[in-house]
Amino acid sequence: MYDGDTFLIPPHPNQQQNMKVILYGTPENVAPLQKAVASSLDELGLTEFLPVEISQDVVLKEELGINEEPALLIEEESIDFKDVIFQGMVPSDEEIKSMFVSVI
Repeated sequence: MYDGDTFLIPPHPNQQQNMKVILYGTPENVAPLQKAVASSLDELGLTEFLPVEISQDVVLKEELGINEEPALLIEEESIDFKDVIFQGMVPSDEEIKSMFVSVI
């Protein structure tokens, strides 16, 4: 789905949505990161539990000081937390999986 600024990858219907992954950048810039994140989530069995959004929201970019695309952000809505984890690169699959294991 596309709402003008954000492409939404819908979560599993039974999923609680507290934590989510936001991939920041244009669809072209985000595509390799999106593929790597999807693969890592699948390997860890987290696809149904961790929603992924793709955003080009300028306010979000300014709020978090994103300087390079693509960027991977984690948002935990229940504690009002957002942070940039990676930007300007596509980390290795092992780095992505390690990051997910550490934040979940």
